[in-house]
Amino acid sequence: MKKKFIIGGIILLVAIVFLGYLGFRNSLTYYYQVDQLVAKGSSVYDKNVRVAGRVLPGVETDPALNSMRFNIVDIANQDETIKVAYSGAIPDTFQEGGDVIIEGRFSNDGIFQATSIVTKCASKYIPSGVTTGTGK
Repeated sequence: MKKKFIIGGIILLVAIVFLGYLGFRNSLTYYYQVDQLVAKGSSVYDKNVRVAGRVLPGVETDPALNSMRFNIVDIANQDETIKVAYSGAIPDTFQEGGDVIIEGRFSNDGIFQATSIVTKCASKYIPSGVTTGTGK
């Protein structure tokens, strides 16, 4: 009788560890800069990744479909760009020239299908209409 409980416990423990491993593996999301993502090529197609970049001018929005298309450029070297398609809520701080982190999948047609957008905020908030100076 004691042997059955030990064997059952071991089987249960192995099942829990295996399911935990699968959950952890599927939740991993790699983080790239634009140039790193482009350099990876087909090895990152259809994998969930995060990409940091700067939004280029020319954002196309479709309010009826709650979607937009835009390009992001590598922040550091400005050489590599990728096209992004996104459907969903647009952050209030999203703007052309702003830094963003997008999450989604890079498809083999060269378009990044974003599922979320996070905008990077400036380190200091200054309300519009306020000028900074020496305070004198």
